Amino acid sequence: MNEMNDQVRAIVFILLALLILFTWGHFFKPPAPAPAPTGAAISQGGSNPAPSGQPAATILRDSAAAAEKQTPSPAAIQAAEEKTIAVESPLYRVEFSNRGGVVQSWKLKKYLTDQKPPRPLDLVNADAAKQLGWPFSLILTDKQLEAQVNSGLYKVTSAAPGESADLQAPADVTFHWSDGHVDVVKKLSFTPDYELTVECAVTVEGKAVPVAIAWRGGFGDKEVYNAAQLVTVFYKQTDKLNLLQYKKLGVSGNQAEAAVQSGPLQYLGIEDQFFTTAFLPDGTNLSLWHWMQTHDVMQDGKTVAEPEAEMAAGTTEPAPLKARVFVGPKDLTLLSKMKPPLEDLVQFGWTGIIAKPIFEILKWIYRFVPNYGWAIVILTLVINMAIFPLKMKSWRSMQRMQKVAPEIRQIQDRYKKYSMSDPRKKKMNEEVMAVYSREGINPMGSCIPMLFQMPIWWALWRVLNGAIELRHAPWIGWIHDLSAKDPYYVLPIAMTITMYLTTKMTPQTTADPSQQKMMQFMPLFMGVIFFRLSSGLNLYMFTSNLVGMGQQWYLNRTEPLPSRSKFKKKNE
Repeated sequence: MNEMNDQVRAIVFILLALLILFTWGHFFKPPAPAPAPTGAAISQGGSNPAPSGQPAATILRDSAAAAEKQTPSPAAIQAAEEKTIAVESPLYRVEFSNRGGVVQSWKLKKYLTDQKPPRPLDLVNADAAKQLGWPFSLILTDKQLEAQVNSGLYKVTSAAPGESADLQAPADVTFHWSDGHVDVVKKLSFTPDYELTVECAVTVEGKAVPVAIAWRGGFGDKEVYNAAQLVTVFYKQTDKLNLLQYKKLGVSGNQAEAAVQSGPLQYLGIEDQFFTTAFLPDGTNLSLWHWMQTHDVMQDGKTVAEPEAEMAAGTTEPAPLKARVFVGPKDLTLLSKMKPPLEDLVQFGWTGIIAKPIFEILKWIYRFVPNYGWAIVILTLVINMAIFPLKMKSWRSMQRMQKVAPEIRQIQDRYKKYSMSDPRKKKMNEEVMAVYSREGINPMGSCIPMLFQMPIWWALWRVLNGAIELRHAPWIGWIHDLSAKDPYYVLPIAMTITMYLTTKMTPQTTADPSQQKMMQFMPLFMGVIFFRLSSGLNLYMFTSNLVGMGQQWYLNRTEPLPSRSKFKKKNE
C-alpha cells in the first residue's frame, strides 16, 4: 500500500508540474526583444561625425531619448515601376527619378553650354552622379538603411494625371516610400522662380530619425577649365561667410569621411563660378556635412580620378527637415532679394567697395549700349579720363626725373665703390635729394597713379571674372564669351604690345640701365599673366593702353624733354 502510495504521489507530482509550467507559460510570456536602434547622428561614407566635437555615442543616446513615441508601423508603400517626373518653368526644367526620389537633371533655360549647338546648362554631372550618387538623395546614420531609402521605388502622389508626368510650376511633388518598417516622405514645392521648399521626414518603426538632403555627384558648369577645382562648399554663420574648396573638404587625412559644421547656420550650400545651390532654414536649424570623393573619367585615353565636392544640409534632431532652396545663377539682383540675402556669394573680396559701384556703372552703360564688350570700352574711357589729371601730374614728375637722370647717374658713379654700409653712402643720398629739392621733384610722385589704379584693376578683375552677366557675353568677331580667355590670344598679344609701346613713350624715372631694361621687359611678364585671364579684362587693359598712348603723346608734345646737349651745357 505504501508502494502504491509512492507511485500515486509521483504521478500527481508530474501532473502538477506540467500544470504549473502550462499556466506560467500562458499567463507570464517574456517580453519581445526591442528593435535595434538605427542611430541619430548623420554621416557619410560609413562615418559618424558628431557636431561640436561631441562623441557619436553621446549624440545617439541623446537623439534616442528625444525620439518620438512608438506608433503603429505603416503599410508598405511602393511604386510598381521606375519613371521620370519633370517640373518646368520658363527658367528651369528639373527631372526626378522615382527610384530614390532623386534629381537626375537640373537645367537652367536662360544659361547655355559651350556645345554646338548650345544647350541649356545642366547643373547635374550625370557621369559623376552615376558613380557617386545623385542630388537630393538622403543621408542617414545607418548606411544600409541609407542605401535602401535611396534605391526604393517611391510613389509619386502629386504628378500630373495621364501619361505625361510633366508639371508646370508652381507645383508640388511628393515622394512616398515605405517597407512597413521604414517610412520616407519627401515633398518639394516649386515656384516659377529659382526657389523651392523641401520637406523630408524619415521614421523607423514609427520613430523619427535625423535626415539630411545631399547634393552629390558634382555641381555646375563642367565645361569650364578646372571646373571641379572651382566648386566650393560654403556656409554663413554669425554673419561670416566661410568658403571650403575641395582640398579642405571632409576629415583631414580622409576626405571621403564627412566633416560636420554644426548649426544653426544662416545658409549653406555649394557653388561654382557663376551658379549655386543654397539651403536656407525654414523652421529647422540646419547643419552642414561636407566631404570629397573622386570618380573615374577618361583623359587622353587614360582613366584618371576627378575630385568632386559634395555636401548635405540637415539636422541632428530626430524630427522632419524643412528648408528653402535656391538653385540658379549668382545674379546680384536675385540673390539680394532672398531672405536672408545671398549677395555675398558674388565674391568681390576686399575690393567690394570699389567693385560694386563699377559693376553698377557697367550695367547702367549696358542699358544704352547693349553689348558688354563696348560697355567695357566706354567704362575704360570714363575711368582713364577721370584719373587723367592724376596721370598728368605723375608724368610731369617722371619727365622732371628723367631730365636730372644723367646728373643723378654721375653722383651715383662717384660713390659706387663704397658698400651700402659705408657712412659715405649717406652723403650720396643727401646729394641726390638735394637735386630733387632743387628741381621740385617728389620721388614718389610718379608712383601715386599706379598705386591709385591697382585697386581699380583688382576690382575690375573681380567684376569681369565674377559677374554672371559677362558669361557668354559676346563682343566682336571671335570673342563670344568675355568671362573666358581669348581663344586665339589676340587681345593678350595686343595688350602686351601696347603696354610695351606705352613704356617706351613714358619717361624713365631711373638712371640705372639694368633697371631701365627690367622696366622694358615688364610688359612681357604682364602679358604672360594676362594670357590666362578673361577676355573682358584683357579688353579693358588694351583699351586703357591705347588711351594711355594717346595721353602720353599729348604730354610729350606739350612739354618735350630737353636734349642731351642742353643738359651738358647746363652742367658745364
